[in-house]
Amino acid sequence: MAIGRTAREPVDVIIVDADPRQRRELAGAITDRATGRFLPHVYATPAEAIAARRSVDGAIVIADVETMGGIGALSGMYGAKSALIATSSTGSVHLAVAAVKAGAVDFLPKPIGAKALIERLDSAVAAWKSQNPAGSAAQASDSGSTDFAGFVGRSPVMLGIYEQIRRMAPSKAPVFITGESGTGKELAAEAIHNQSGGERPFIAINCSAIPRELMESEIFGHVRGAFTGASENRTGAAELADGGTLFLDEIAEMDLALQAKLLRFVQTGTLRRVGGTELKRVDVRIVSATNRDPFVEIEAGRFRSDLFYRLHVLPLHLPPLRERPEDITLLANAFLTRFAEEEGRHFQRFSREAATALALHAWPGNVRQLENAIRRLVVLHDGEEVTPAMLQLPGSDLPEVPVIPRESRDRIEPFAVQERRIIEAALAAHGGNIAKAAAALEIAPSTIYRKRQEWQRKGF
Repeated sequence: MAIGRTAREPVDVIIVDADPRQRRELAGAITDRATGRFLPHVYATPAEAIAARRSVDGAIVIADVETMGGIGALSGMYGAKSALIATSSTGSVHLAVAAVKAGAVDFLPKPIGAKALIERLDSAVAAWKSQNPAGSAAQASDSGSTDFAGFVGRSPVMLGIYEQIRRMAPSKAPVFITGESGTGKELAAEAIHNQSGGERPFIAINCSAIPRELMESEIFGHVRGAFTGASENRTGAAELADGGTLFLDEIAEMDLALQAKLLRFVQTGTLRRVGGTELKRVDVRIVSATNRDPFVEIEAGRFRSDLFYRLHVLPLHLPPLRERPEDITLLANAFLTRFAEEEGRHFQRFSREAATALALHAWPGNVRQLENAIRRLVVLHDGEEVTPAMLQLPGSDLPEVPVIPRESRDRIEPFAVQERRIIEAALAAHGGNIAKAAAALEIAPSTIYRKRQEWQRKGF
């Protein structure tokens, strides 16, 4: 039920914690002790929990700070439709204060007792009611921020996409998503997974972001001593996704030799860790995606046709933004509202001229490019109304390249040093939130994870 409605309906409680034992204990305590007042839903990843929060009328979110990736990431878990309780195994006063400043109504150090948990849930409901006396109206406004499972768009083509996702979700058959970069292929994969129901894992791998020599280990795992640097056994993405969904993004970029091993996995449902001898059986649904034309890749010999036809059972094509121009204004307004709230700005609307400029722009980078353009203008400007000058349209939507002072031109730093400074600056600007930093840099989050591992391995 929505928080603040009649107490005859249970309040949804969304638990997000990477620790399966913690999820079971919290859900069990709520079921046993709350006498039907609360209905627990458990998720292992922030992406699953955020999608769930958006799909319910109202909820209390219990989010583990470490699972979320830090205090800075908590903002994605609360809003007009929810109240947030932060948890952590580090029960410091500093962390508790930081969590409350980030929007949490309460903070619970681990381990969490059942009695304390129920008391805090009751307090969270009371706090939400007191802060949102017109809660139902606020929730109605928030629910308009997305039209389906995180998507924004009401054009006929998108309504057709939503219906396809609904029909595909209950099946176990593989899904193959195509579409240009920035059209929302991972969002579609998450929607298919979440619409299928259940409390199962969703594991995503970007096949273009992980070095070729590490990709097999990423998918299938490895045993200790399998190769230099393999100091311990590691569970791969396929095992982690057992019982749920394995999302292989940009699959057309996968090495041909690994494609053969993936084909065998798809055919048999069994895998062998790199360097291991034991065959493991897993039950996963594979959702694949590519921004390339798979038939061109097959013709060029870069994509195995037998693997393609194994995965291309339920095709889903996401249209570019230029083919649904009626959705541009809806998307822009949704991004403006979200980023203005995040950045503490006062934007309320686009001027007529700015809205026209948005609608007429080609948006070759699709929804991602539009999102980044709105985020940038919100960060760099303030006011009630967005003007065309703030959009930096038409032409490149990138800010002007600053002039390098003459004295610095003779001290060119190595590319790796500059790259690290850029990534660390983005992380600092977004409170350590890797997903937000990656979005601002227009790279995959996995790229940041991989770079950090390289820096740690090289000792700098």
